[in-house]
Amino acid sequence: MWRRFCNYLFGQPVPGDLPVRVQETIAAQQLESERLIGWVQMVLVIVFGTLYALAPPPAEMAEFRLEPWVLGIYFTFTLIRLICAYNHYLPDWLLIISVIMDIGVLMALIWSFHIKYAQPPSFYLKAPTLMYVFIFIAIRTLRFEPKYIVYTGATAVVGWLALVMYVVLGEAGETMVTRNYITYLTQNSILIGAEIDKMISIVVVTLVLTGAVVRARRTFWRSAIDQSAAEDLSRFVSREVANHITSADRAIQPGDGESRVASVVFTDIEAFSTVSEKLTPKQLAGILNEYFMAMGEVIDRHGGVIVHYQGDLMLITFNAVTPDDEHAANAVRTALAISELAGSRTFGDGHMLKTRCGVNTGEITVGAIGAEGRLAFTVHGDEVNIGARLEQLNKEHGTYVLVGENTAEACRDVCEFEPVTEVTVRGRSQPTRVFKPI
Repeated sequence: MWRRFCNYLFGQPVPGDLPVRVQETIAAQQLESERLIGWVQMVLVIVFGTLYALAPPPAEMAEFRLEPWVLGIYFTFTLIRLICAYNHYLPDWLLIISVIMDIGVLMALIWSFHIKYAQPPSFYLKAPTLMYVFIFIAIRTLRFEPKYIVYTGATAVVGWLALVMYVVLGEAGETMVTRNYITYLTQNSILIGAEIDKMISIVVVTLVLTGAVVRARRTFWRSAIDQSAAEDLSRFVSREVANHITSADRAIQPGDGESRVASVVFTDIEAFSTVSEKLTPKQLAGILNEYFMAMGEVIDRHGGVIVHYQGDLMLITFNAVTPDDEHAANAVRTALAISELAGSRTFGDGHMLKTRCGVNTGEITVGAIGAEGRLAFTVHGDEVNIGARLEQLNKEHGTYVLVGENTAEACRDVCEFEPVTEVTVRGRSQPTRVFKPI
């Protein structure tokens, strides 16, 4: 019951321990927050100093001057705190001292009013300067650490209670205490209920802000975990696919997909099994990594998105995940660039990895397939199957780039093509004309 109430009040906790990389992200954000808090404190002390310097001193004011000393000490401490923040040195004890300094300086200034204006101590209890307490509590919310909000609120309550007790005990017992509200407002009297109201207000504001920060903290943690997961995901699938998955309005379900006219490129390394037989697994992985990095640069340059790796095979899409009005032309440019690069350089210890490409354009389905707990984001459909078949036909015709008739028709202004053959794909009655770029 208590756990359900806490979850309702503060939000669902983050399950398990946070990964180290997420903790580092949060720590960096907290450091930025502390720098911001330091600058807010610096602005406050400058404002205090400016108001003090500009305010004309009343004729009846005593010669006692506490403000310059307090403001000078606070300015020096705030400057040191900022320097520590920019040098990545802000231990807990320093932050706690900072909280005490904030409230201590404020309470000292309020206490000095009765000496400054030659009034009994009860005089300072009516000072509106107490409102600055809520500013000091509020700036602690800039850091997602609720304990510092609690420390600030608790210090403020203790400080104000000390000021009240100083008046009560220092003014001959009950002589300054009254229960008359008008007397309290018009004379230097103490209304205990009014002082309790002030402390209750400080406690309530502290608790509300603490609860809000706890909720925001848990949300921030989940957001940091999601961002880290999205970055990790983009290392296993293309960034475009990762963004498509993480930015979806709802969780992607098996079978979710949409149809669109797009282009696909299938690539496969010629005689790769022969090459791989001569290599150790570590050498093979190194060569493939070098190969995929080089080809990835070519694919990125033309706006392609790799949606699938299988061994040495790649499935590249255009206008499937990201919009591309010239998807057919860019697919052909990519295939030609891959073929040219693969035929002009070596990988690893001098291995030539000539690459065959099949390009096709048509209506395909883009989406997720698989089971509820295990999905794969891919493209499928007859036009995709034709693209895969075209890549395989390169071996029969001694070519390295073959395109379907839809692609050739869409790229007449980009490249010239000559017919090679016709092929009937399983499940289709009409043959597909196959072209090669000249």
